[in-house]
Amino acid sequence: MEFLRPATLPEALSVKAERPGAVPIAGGTDVMVELNFDHRRPEALLDLTGIAELAEWSAEDGTVRLGAGVPYTRLVEQLGKRLPGLAMAARTVGSPQIRNRGTVGGNLGAASPAGDTHPVLLATGATIEVASVRGTRTIAAEDFYLGVKRNALEPDELITAVNLPDTKAPQQFSKIGTRNAMVIAVCSFGLALHPEQGRVGAAIGSAAPTPRRSRAAEDFLSGELTDAGLWESPEPLRDSVCRRFGELVAEGTEPIDDVRGSAAYRKHALSVLARRTLGWAWQEYRAGERSCA
Repeated sequence: MEFLRPATLPEALSVKAERPGAVPIAGGTDVMVELNFDHRRPEALLDLTGIAELAEWSAEDGTVRLGAGVPYTRLVEQLGKRLPGLAMAARTVGSPQIRNRGTVGGNLGAASPAGDTHPVLLATGATIEVASVRGTRTIAAEDFYLGVKRNALEPDELITAVNLPDTKAPQQFSKIGTRNAMVIAVCSFGLALHPEQGRVGAAIGSAAPTPRRSRAAEDFLSGELTDAGLWESPEPLRDSVCRRFGELVAEGTEPIDDVRGSAAYRKHALSVLARRTLGWAWQEYRAGERSCA
């Protein structure tokens, strides 16, 4: 197995065009596990850690451009207020050592249904910026996940950045695991309020072949908030609204039974997570008043 280490992004794209079978590696927190267990034996590894522009972020015109190589630790420390939901998800990833190395770009490249950042990317309406020697394009997060550990990248493309809204609106992320830390999600849920658009973003993880938006739940809650004028005058939400939102989230899943949990447990847990995260987000939106129990 060859180890390729380009110094610039154009050089990396050129190498990827010539060697489409080369597997990109940044933090290596997913790739090295697969190599160590002999689940994967690529022809080459394409080390992206020396490419400075992938480790940068910027904010302009209401959008945060997060470089694919920015580690979780920096995301939490530097972007916790701009990207609160993503920072919450990043805090749940592995151990401090993993967070120092792991990246959102790597999480996207692995495309695991249980990846911690995916529900937030879907709920916030993030777009993924990818590049090749042919040029740059953006892919909506909801179009990025094609199947279990399959994404929309072409063989010669690399993930360069993720674009997310720079907003002060409430966002939440919740995750259930078999223990309190350093664990793969049994299920997870991301929520983002978009008051300027009069809508809610909601998405699940580890409860379907891919991370996915909870569209029926989004439409229901967006309609309830708009019809009742609650975006403008945020009163406490009725318990029936919170519960129906959770039910619709659970109904939109396709979980499996595995060593981490049963399908029935995942459905129930996501209903509870959805209801609770909605309560926390709405409480924040109402500037401190409690909404859903």
